[in-house]
Amino acid sequence: MAENLFSQKDLRRLILPLVAEQFLAMTIGACDTVMVASIGEAGVSGVSLIDQLTQLFIQLFAAFATGGAVVSSQYLGHKSPEDARVAARQLLYISTLAGIFIIALCMPLRHIILNLIYGKTDAAVMQNALIYFVWVLLSFPFLAIYSSCAALYRSMGNSKVSLKVSILMNLTNIAGNAVLIYGAKIGVAGAGIATLASRILAAVVMIVLLTGKSARENSPIYLEKIWRIELRFSMIRKILKVAIPSGIENSVFHIGKILVYSFMSGFGLAAIAANAITNTIASFSNIPAQGIGLASVTVIGQCIGADEKEQAKSYGRKLLKEAYIGMASVATITFVLAPLLVRAFNLSDEAQHLATGVIRTCMVANTLFWPMSFTLPNVLRAAGDAKFTMLVSNISMWLFRVLFSFLISQWILRHFPDNTSLALYGIWFAMYLDWIFRGACFLVRFKHGRWLEKKVI
Repeated sequence: MAENLFSQKDLRRLILPLVAEQFLAMTIGACDTVMVASIGEAGVSGVSLIDQLTQLFIQLFAAFATGGAVVSSQYLGHKSPEDARVAARQLLYISTLAGIFIIALCMPLRHIILNLIYGKTDAAVMQNALIYFVWVLLSFPFLAIYSSCAALYRSMGNSKVSLKVSILMNLTNIAGNAVLIYGAKIGVAGAGIATLASRILAAVVMIVLLTGKSARENSPIYLEKIWRIELRFSMIRKILKVAIPSGIENSVFHIGKILVYSFMSGFGLAAIAANAITNTIASFSNIPAQGIGLASVTVIGQCIGADEKEQAKSYGRKLLKEAYIGMASVATITFVLAPLLVRAFNLSDEAQHLATGVIRTCMVANTLFWPMSFTLPNVLRAAGDAKFTMLVSNISMWLFRVLFSFLISQWILRHFPDNTSLALYGIWFAMYLDWIFRGACFLVRFKHGRWLEKKVI
């Protein structure tokens, strides 16, 4: 057997910045939300509507980034850095073109799009949403560039760069909000301009880093002559082989989540508030396993590219084990501190009690099922097994999370109309069934080794 491609030190150097990046992005994002909230209810509602919609587009850029990272990682493992650089340029081109295409499509149709989706929204909220939408649309090509470049650094095993640039981007956004919302008092437009400025800065910094002399001398992947656009459709097809299934999977997942939220409209304010707080706290508890999932694309991709299938399987088991350890550690702390964490959100006594109970069930389910449901599929995708993860995720989402959520909540509301808290538990337990089903499918796929027969390059 060949020498291990990654030492324990290499894995730590890759994983820890990714975990820190996820944590800081969420923390700074929460600060951003608080600052935007000062605009007023109509303003923050308009921003919230656009954030929900633009998540679909962000999933597209994330899918391109995943496809590019898988292809680049496999070429690096194959000792073909020239091909990895070609893949890097193609990733940059197609993701940037996608961002420009979204602007060209959505900018002239923005009134129609928002009226179609949010037609019943208050007029003041809609006006603010339209203003914010313009600035966010303009930022998409720059977000695409940043996401692509961050994925390329991860594929090289260097996650510190994306961490530093992410911090810079988010701090710029907060500073822009402070100047334009609190200082210039231009409201939602200020929030949008700050978002655009932060994404432009992040994109420029990433391009400078990857085209600079230091990158050419010290990194296997760098960008050169990017202004001389040359599309290599054979390479683009390899990227899209992973990106398209991942994009469909991510988009359908987001749509399913929106549908599940809509089922809760009749649950009452306490249940809706408790659900929102649970989602926020659960998102923080998932950070260790999310960071390890991102790292697995690099590790497994390079192993597959080097044709080290046994190492790929060994690292897959190791990364899954570390995801479980990280998840269990954070979930245990969150379980114990749940009442204190919930109290910080200043909810009613009913909502606090309900949120505490749901959070604790979530922490148990997180510890048992989340890593195999969401970290393990990244191992499969890194080998090129993206169609399987897409198929399983879509079936599981619609059968368990959407259909069971609807049936369980409606049955409870019909038979226990005064117990909306029980209906909220029903929604979350339907989601746990989704995790169990998809996790079991991914675990069987991993153990049988069919994913090792896949290869993108």
